[in-house]
Amino acid sequence: MRILRINPINPQQRLIDQVVAALKQGAVIAYPTDTMYGIGCDIFNQKAVKRIFQLKKRDKDKPFSFICSSLKDVSQYCFLSNSAYRLMKKCLPGPYTFILPAMKIVPKIMLTKQKTVGIRVPDNAICQQIVNSLGNPILTTSANLEEDSYLAEAYEVEERIGNRIDLIIDGEPISPAPSSVVSLIGDEASVLRVGKGDVSDFIS
Repeated sequence: MRILRINPINPQQRLIDQVVAALKQGAVIAYPTDTMYGIGCDIFNQKAVKRIFQLKKRDKDKPFSFICSSLKDVSQYCFLSNSAYRLMKKCLPGPYTFILPAMKIVPKIMLTKQKTVGIRVPDNAICQQIVNSLGNPILTTSANLEEDSYLAEAYEVEERIGNRIDLIIDGEPISPAPSSVVSLIGDEASVLRVGKGDVSDFIS
């Protein structure tokens, strides 16, 4: 397991390239987001995705969300209605997870039975640069193994799960809290969880 210190405001591309090379080889990494430290992998590497299911002791019928670099990137993996696009444009990048209908490009292991996915576009330069450089989304889930013990710094991740992942990105400390979860399936937006992101735009 390696720790890479990356500048959270201006991520060094040579270090991002090292992260991308590891992801392409099937690495499971820990990284800062705008909500807490997360763990993830390339969504198209099924072996790495399965490792994270095992690490989190998660049932296969509860798939993980994934990170896109921008709203334009989201539209390659999900069906976006005009109203969904307008709502998301107002608050992304930001601390939200949006539930959307998936396109066929999304691997089955990432889909719910209803063929929906959770999408994040964190307000975090490291995440965005990793996904941009990789060329496709990365899986995202909280780095904690116990409920509600969200991790704010790289050293906490190292202490808890350092021996079970391949790479930790050390960015700046985070004030940890979960993302707000908003479903944009159907005509009406519905708030499934109130977290860091302001949800007043989604409540009629």
